[in-house]
Amino acid sequence: MKLFASLLFLSLISMVSFANCDTVPLKEVWALTAFKEAVYEDPYLVLSNWNTLDSVPCEWFGVSCTKDRDHIIKLNISGSSLRGFLAPELGEITYLQELILHDNNLIGTIPKELFMLNSLKVLDLGKNLLSGPIPPEIGNLAQVVKINLQSNGLTGRLPPALGNLRCLQELRLDRNKLQGLVPARGSSSFPTNMRGMYPSIANLTGLCRLPQLQVADLSYNFFVGGIPACLKYLPRSSFQGNCFQSKELKQRSSVQCAGASPAKSRSVANSKQPPAGYVVSKHHRASQPTWLLALEIATGTLVGSIFLVAMLAALLKWDNKSSIIWPWKKYASRKDHMTVYIGSEILKDVRSFSRQELEVACEDFSNIIGSSPDSVVYKGTMKGGPEIAVISLCIKEEHWTGYLELYFQREVADLARLNHENTGKLLGYCRTSSPFTRMLVFEYASNGALHEHLHYGEGSQLSWTRRMRIIIGIARGLKYLHTEVDPPFTILELNSNAVYLREDFSPTLVDFESWKTILARSEKNSESVGSEGAVCVLPRSFEARHHDPQGNVYAFGILLLEIISGRPPYYKDKGSLVDWAKEYLEMPEVMSYVVDPELKHFRYEDLAAICEVANLCINPDPTKRPSMAEICRTLESRIDTSMSVEIKSSSLAWAAELALLSQHD
Repeated sequence: MKLFASLLFLSLISMVSFANCDTVPLKEVWALTAFKEAVYEDPYLVLSNWNTLDSVPCEWFGVSCTKDRDHIIKLNISGSSLRGFLAPELGEITYLQELILHDNNLIGTIPKELFMLNSLKVLDLGKNLLSGPIPPEIGNLAQVVKINLQSNGLTGRLPPALGNLRCLQELRLDRNKLQGLVPARGSSSFPTNMRGMYPSIANLTGLCRLPQLQVADLSYNFFVGGIPACLKYLPRSSFQGNCFQSKELKQRSSVQCAGASPAKSRSVANSKQPPAGYVVSKHHRASQPTWLLALEIATGTLVGSIFLVAMLAALLKWDNKSSIIWPWKKYASRKDHMTVYIGSEILKDVRSFSRQELEVACEDFSNIIGSSPDSVVYKGTMKGGPEIAVISLCIKEEHWTGYLELYFQREVADLARLNHENTGKLLGYCRTSSPFTRMLVFEYASNGALHEHLHYGEGSQLSWTRRMRIIIGIARGLKYLHTEVDPPFTILELNSNAVYLREDFSPTLVDFESWKTILARSEKNSESVGSEGAVCVLPRSFEARHHDPQGNVYAFGILLLEIISGRPPYYKDKGSLVDWAKEYLEMPEVMSYVVDPELKHFRYEDLAAICEVANLCINPDPTKRPSMAEICRTLESRIDTSMSVEIKSSSLAWAAELALLSQHD
């Protein structure tokens, strides 16, 4: 019996091995799955058919395989607005020849694992939001013909290892933040793209060693020094917008080039420290002894063997079915074993608060002014500084992953770049590991949320003129976010809870809702946001996080009605505010019924402008809604918020007028 079982076992292994000869290897499927898990916005659902349970990778969108369908050779997903990270696991697709992810919203740094793809011929990551340095491992791409990293936020020096890319014909690095000297030294007699003209390359370095190079665009960076003589054959536009010592080309101003000196760049490049800011998941530590590494490899091999045996044993016990379940169809998540690299540039301009100083400011975190299942909000006062609102995310360390950490940092950086009187001011963040803490520090708005004033007995504080000022302030804030921020920023859930009022009742927009998406990506919630158990497509509201200005316009229309009527957007027994208000918006004779009964006085001209704009904003067809710039112009030109109007409409003015009339009587 044992002999029979052994023979059956070996036969099954042979059968699976034979059947898998035209099946994509498990590690390549895992790599694509890791990439999909690292994408947290897929607005066009291009990855919706990436499902290992009912299809093969060769049929997935953007994936191409060999004729025998046994290896992945091309991944091409361009112009799809994917927002996420480059998974290091992509480096395991050994036979990959083209990696094209052009014109998306990928963030983070470029994993060095991508440069272990020895078969890669085309690497196109242009027009994304990547940051950090170009890893020196780029010199391993022996067969690469085209590299496009243009229009990102890459920093640091160009690695001299670029000189190893003997097949490289096209190099596009324009519109980044690269600096230092261009690594290119050699004879100036002949251009490097003329084959056979150099008798020897022994004295050539960097880009001068590339005999096939035809296109190299280095424009709009912060390169210094002189333009390499061996690259003089390139168009002059390839070098403009830098800090070169060139009078014939348009370069950056001396102020912009102040921090791009060769000495400073050289010290950074020669540092033997690891890249600052990179984060490794908690299952990967720093350098280890050789014997420990060997032990880990042996242990991993043993575990893998046990897994294979267990899987084959399960197949033996399977019901008599005609089809075979291939091993890669059901896979274990490799999230715990991912290495996530975080660029040192992401939070360099954002203040980092210690937990201790926030604890002191918030009275030992006892001064709670708000809470939800997702976060707790504390009020505090910095020593000798402003009042602050501290938002603490409610998430446990075991549910925090490297990708969440990078997303957290990116969102902090996104909020920190906002600078307008009608947007909430992010003062900084707090990030500690013991105890585990992720906090945001905002400037405190002393009058709280607009929602509280409108719906909890304090509406009397909001006179008509004050409401008009709040409306115009919100409009200006949204106009700034949509038109003056690059890339544009939209509020995830724009409502009266997202509007906070300062001491003078001027409004500020705060996008607290975006932090719920961090928790949606945690392991404890992965089943609720996934598809078939694999995290892939997040809720629609998250997909539209940075790409839905017209959604903001619609929400602004509802907010207008909420402010002037004092009614919530939805009543459980009375239905939606929009449905209720529609019958009044276009009829001047009944338009006044929309106004909050608590308001004794209002300007009809203002009301007509508000109703007209609100009606345009809530148009069911997004293409027919006005932009926030148009809305802002309309409101500013037709609404009077001067003090004289407020005095005229105040009860004191009416009392004075009555007194004067009584005197005449």
